[in-house]
Amino acid sequence: MTAALVTGAAGFVGHALCAELISSGWRVRAALRTPAAIEGVETCAVGDIANARWEPALEGIGVVFHLAATVHSRGTEARYQAVNVEATERLARAAARVGVRRLVFASTIKVNGEATAPGAAFRAGDAPQPQDAYARSKWRAEQALARVATETGLEAVVVRPPLIYGPGVRANFLRLLKLVDSGLPLPFASIRNRRSLLYVGNLAALLMRSATASGCAGKTFLAADGDDLGTPELVRRMGVALGRPARLLPFPTALLPTKLRDSLVVDIAHTRAALGWQPPHTVEEGLRAAARWLRAR
Repeated sequence: MTAALVTGAAGFVGHALCAELISSGWRVRAALRTPAAIEGVETCAVGDIANARWEPALEGIGVVFHLAATVHSRGTEARYQAVNVEATERLARAAARVGVRRLVFASTIKVNGEATAPGAAFRAGDAPQPQDAYARSKWRAEQALARVATETGLEAVVVRPPLIYGPGVRANFLRLLKLVDSGLPLPFASIRNRRSLLYVGNLAALLMRSATASGCAGKTFLAADGDDLGTPELVRRMGVALGRPARLLPFPTALLPTKLRDSLVVDIAHTRAALGWQPPHTVEEGLRAAARWLRAR
C-alpha cells in the first residue's frame, strides 16, 4: 500500500484527492494547519505552512501531493514568496532527506499566461509568461523544485490546471453557477471565446497518475477536461445540469469582464501521450456533480 502525504487536504481539491486516494487503496496522511478530523485520513498538524516542520508528517511517506498555497485572490507579494515558493522548497528538501520518492506539485496554467489568442492554445513546452504575483510565485516554486530534484534525486512532477470546478467550488465559478440557477437573463450571448476547464475529479485522477507513472520525473503536465467551451455554451450546459433554461441576451462584449470574454485554451495532447491518461469524467458529469452539491448546500 502506497502512503501519501497531502498538503491542503482540507481544501476543495484536497478533499477530492483524498477521497480518490482512499477509494484506490492508498494510505493517506493530511498535513493540516491545525488539528482536525478527516474521515478515513490520518492527520498531522504542521502549523502555518510558511514555518512548518515537515519531517514528522513525512515519516513513512512515499509520495507527496503538494496542493497547499496562498491563492491569487488572497495574497501579498511577501506571502506568495513565503508560502508558494519558500515553503514548497523546504517541503521538497525535507521530503528528499527522509527518502520520499516523488513530489507532485499543483501549479497553475497561469504560469503559461492569462489568455490565448483565437485558434491558439497553451502547450507544455511553451515559454512561461506569468503575468501576476501569484503566477510568478508558482513559476518560482516550479524552478525551486527543479533545483531540489537535480541536487537530491527527488522526483518532482508539476501539474498546471486551469479553472477547476465541481462540488465545493468557490469564487467566480460558484457565482456563475448561482446566476444560472437564479433564472435571470445573462448578457453573454455575444461572447465568442473558448475556455478550458477542469473537473476536480479529473484533476484528482491526473494527480494520482502523475504520482505513479514511470518516466515522468521532472516533467510538467497541462491539465483540462479536453472539451473546451465558450462562455455561452458553458452557461447552457450549466442550465441543463441545474434543470434551468439558460437565458442569454446579446450585449456589447467590450463592457464585460475580460475573464468572461477572453479565451484560454489548454492543449493536453502531451499529457495524454506521456501518461497514457484520459479524463475519466465528462464536462456534463462534472457540472451535474456541481449542481447536486449546490442544491444540497
